[in-house]
Amino acid sequence: MKFMLKLFGAGYIAVSVFFFICGVCLVGMAGWEIWDALTTTESAHPRFVSILECIGLLTIAVAAFELGQTVLEEEVLREASISTPTRVRRFLSRFMIVVIVSLSIECLVAAFQTLHGRADLLPQAGVIGACAAALLLAWGGFVWLNVSAEHLEPEAMEDVKAEDDKVEA
Repeated sequence: MKFMLKLFGAGYIAVSVFFFICGVCLVGMAGWEIWDALTTTESAHPRFVSILECIGLLTIAVAAFELGQTVLEEEVLREASISTPTRVRRFLSRFMIVVIVSLSIECLVAAFQTLHGRADLLPQAGVIGACAAALLLAWGGFVWLNVSAEHLEPEAMEDVKAEDDKVEA
């Protein structure tokens, strides 16, 4: 059984590395896009759209980096499986923060593109914004409904805080 746990740990490390590689590639693509937008002789409008696309690429890169870091910290460095409600809330909260912020930025980028001649993107921007709002409400409800669990398991919360000190060191 210990072999299987080590195998899963190796899998989590591989996933974290791939998230990192994808994030670096997205940053590189955004850099290339910015360079192309700044060195082109086109009008300001296509350059503006290119820079907005860079913001979208960078947003996804940040999400990839954060998800890789979350998987690495929660599954490898802590060396504990997600079994207590405190750990589940913590992991889900970190994941939801990344998703909600990324969706919100994507909504903003789509709204800016709509304002600058891409009116066809307005429905997509609205749907992305509504999804971000729905996820934020759902996550808030989840946290609110689970606050009582922290009072039922104070030792688990202290264990998690102790692990934080180890991970940060």
